[in-house]
Amino acid sequence: MKKITTLLSLFITCALSQSALADTSPNDLIKKGEYLAQAGDCTACHTAEGGNAFAGGYVFKMPMGSIVSSNITSSKKYGIGNWTEAEFAKAVRQGVRPDGSQLYPAMPYTSYSTVTDEDMHALYAYFQSVPAVEDTPPDEGKPAAKTRLLFPFNLPGLMRVWNFMFVSDKPFTPSPDLTPEQNRGKYLAEGLGHCSTCHTPRNQLMAEESSQFLAGAPVDGWLAPNITSDKISGIGGWSNAELVSYLKNGHAEGKGQAGGPMADAVEHSFSHLTDSDLADIAAYLKTVPAKQTTGVTQTSWSASRAEPINWTTYEPGTGANNAAGYRESSQTDGALLYDSSCAACHGANGQGTDDHTFPSLTHNSAVGSHDPANLVMAIVAGIHRKGADGEVLMPAFGEQQQDIHSWLTPAQIAVVANYVTQEFGHGNAHLTEAQVNKITSGEPDSPFLIRYAKALAIVGFSVAALVIVLLMAFWIRKRRH
Repeated sequence: MKKITTLLSLFITCALSQSALADTSPNDLIKKGEYLAQAGDCTACHTAEGGNAFAGGYVFKMPMGSIVSSNITSSKKYGIGNWTEAEFAKAVRQGVRPDGSQLYPAMPYTSYSTVTDEDMHALYAYFQSVPAVEDTPPDEGKPAAKTRLLFPFNLPGLMRVWNFMFVSDKPFTPSPDLTPEQNRGKYLAEGLGHCSTCHTPRNQLMAEESSQFLAGAPVDGWLAPNITSDKISGIGGWSNAELVSYLKNGHAEGKGQAGGPMADAVEHSFSHLTDSDLADIAAYLKTVPAKQTTGVTQTSWSASRAEPINWTTYEPGTGANNAAGYRESSQTDGALLYDSSCAACHGANGQGTDDHTFPSLTHNSAVGSHDPANLVMAIVAGIHRKGADGEVLMPAFGEQQQDIHSWLTPAQIAVVANYVTQEFGHGNAHLTEAQVNKITSGEPDSPFLIRYAKALAIVGFSVAALVIVLLMAFWIRKRRH
């Protein structure tokens, strides 16, 4: 009787388990996968400008060449429609396609390796539901963009060596020193959020420098700042509420605003996350070991101008802003350029607007930073950001980046940025035209091994060939004797 009761109990338990699984509808699983894909900001890299979502074609310009993102829609011919869940998981976690070929770490599989099986299952279900996008004909007869790496980075098998050296496929393990909320934040920030991809410096072989985790790094001309818990050069002086506001809305009053790649992350990823998950990410970031940026002795957001500017010094009379001198390319007076190009939105004294639609230039991380890259890029490329609380648009003043506003030359951008940092920041920019050109090129100084990889590879192969020839000569000589 006891055995029968036990078997009946097991049968009921199994039936209930099957019922619970059945209650988890495919729609719920797909909805969860969509949320996780937003947490991973997949659309940012797998959608070309003006292209279909997840259809690929986004071009990464790297020191090693150009890498083009792939189609990850449900297309069976061009996308991942024929991939099994195991193949999908291997590509996401290890960077290996079903045919065995290697992905490149522009795809952050180095971070996604920690995604749990449960979340991977939901992600797979979601991407298999994404409408198939078939390969579109090239525009105007031009060939479609393809990944093209320079020698020796295009050699087969090279990525296997790189992965062996730098990639870990260990699953996420909660830290016993963190609370459940902080561990959730750690899982999101280090995994799907892949914060380290932009915010961690790279070593000589372009792998993340683990000893400088989240200590800041250049990205496409912008600076992904130090987001460790350091109180001076990191986010240790930010409150958790300010961090949540920055992630959700793209701005935190009295601290800073998101631009460039971070604005994209806010728009496509963080603004879609729940307040709970954002709070957990903020809580985790405050636990990241502090790394102080060399040479930084004051917080970027603490700069505050004590006295208003006497604009009668610069404005000789009514309508002066319409004078030709305000727009001619030879004008290199930072105050005049600020008055004609910036003051209408940010105010004569840099105070911004009361509702913060146009932010104050004091207590502003971009203006007060030790590195003026983000200030320069904001002026050149403008800001276009959609946060949870609305859309923000700052026009671009770079010659190549905008269409409707009078543009500024690199020399003018240098002097107006110097004026802004002098009046509203710490006065430490001292930019030149050449430095502005370097920043806007989006090409940071490549590591020595990357910059001279071709020459080093040729020398290496030549030495190896010479050694082989000498060994063969020695062997033939020995056989003759």
